[in-house]
Amino acid sequence: MSRDAAAPRDATRDATPLGATRDVVPFVLDIPDDQVADLHERLRRVRLPETEPVDDWSQGIPTATVAELCRAWLEDHDVHALSDELNARGQYRTVIDGLGFHFLHVRSSRSDAKPLIITHGWPGSVVEFLDVLDALTDPPDAADPAFHVVAPSLPGYGFSDKPTTTGWTVDHIADAWAELMGRLGYDRFLAQGGDWGAMVTTAIGVRHPDRVAMLHTTMPLADRPEGARTEDLPALEQQWLAEARAFREVGGGYSGQQRTRPQTLGYGLVDSPAGQLAWIAEKFGVWTFGGATLEPSVPRKRLLDNVAVYWFGASGASSARMYWESFSGVDRSSPVTVPSAVSMFPAEMAKMPRSWVEARYTDLRYWNVLDRGGHFASLEEPELFVAELRGAFGM
Repeated sequence: MSRDAAAPRDATRDATPLGATRDVVPFVLDIPDDQVADLHERLRRVRLPETEPVDDWSQGIPTATVAELCRAWLEDHDVHALSDELNARGQYRTVIDGLGFHFLHVRSSRSDAKPLIITHGWPGSVVEFLDVLDALTDPPDAADPAFHVVAPSLPGYGFSDKPTTTGWTVDHIADAWAELMGRLGYDRFLAQGGDWGAMVTTAIGVRHPDRVAMLHTTMPLADRPEGARTEDLPALEQQWLAEARAFREVGGGYSGQQRTRPQTLGYGLVDSPAGQLAWIAEKFGVWTFGGATLEPSVPRKRLLDNVAVYWFGASGASSARMYWESFSGVDRSSPVTVPSAVSMFPAEMAKMPRSWVEARYTDLRYWNVLDRGGHFASLEEPELFVAELRGAFGM
């Protein structure tokens, strides 16, 4: 078995090949031992650059940090435990527009549960939601809302297929998600997402408003309304815009590479576990509320789980192509008329003024600014994240 595809033991209910029908079929993740041995051998032989001549993260993630994370990935991480956890949650695949999609489908035991599709971004995966699934599907308090959670892997990410043609844009994915929810029997549903997931979620609301009961995002996108002046904004929101400008100046290099030359980048990421680890771990360090440290706000196990999904899915190039496909064409202006909710976490790198958001999300029913948490909110602050979804969707 080659390294670029982890093998399901039982991918179909019957002899019908996946892709011949609209069927939704079980997926069992089984990472072959030879792929694990190959990873470990590469980690033992890892060649790192010299130590950086600065004492901070201003040149990127430090060599000592990457060395320690490589050691932990080799010695401490159990990818089979991750496979078992994902398999226990309920994994499935289906083909939409010729592309196979992987997703989690975790149903609540509650008869009043509402369907919720939740979408990750880069450099995330469905791993982002593992620590909130129980609280969302079966909350201990009967007064809290419950959800049937669907968490798909974006095209080219995780264990979804890699597109072999262009055209898998945010809008195309939004249409695919609407189709997926229909196949699962959910004619009307809730939607949530951050990062690329925020853009997909918003696009579902724009393109399929009759299907979306309400959406929630941690990263709304909106153009500056005509005539709006930055100096008229509250001081905190002016600070948000200044932080966003600073991020584009010193933190946006990854995006420039991925939206222009994802294929070239992919050679290093797919061939080198240290390269893939460093490319992702830097973001888990600097995009979180804890700041640039060896131990960011995200538990190390979950960081390594997430990196393992990229490594064993060989998705360094295919995930980066999302930027090439959609970055310059992201819709920031089409009115979002479905009921909407926003949770603004302080370490999110793109925070929008409320007045700008309200001008686009015309039925904004919930807005909350948190005092901790960042880009990976469901991993950093799972209890806060769940509380935000309950507050928004339980209205």
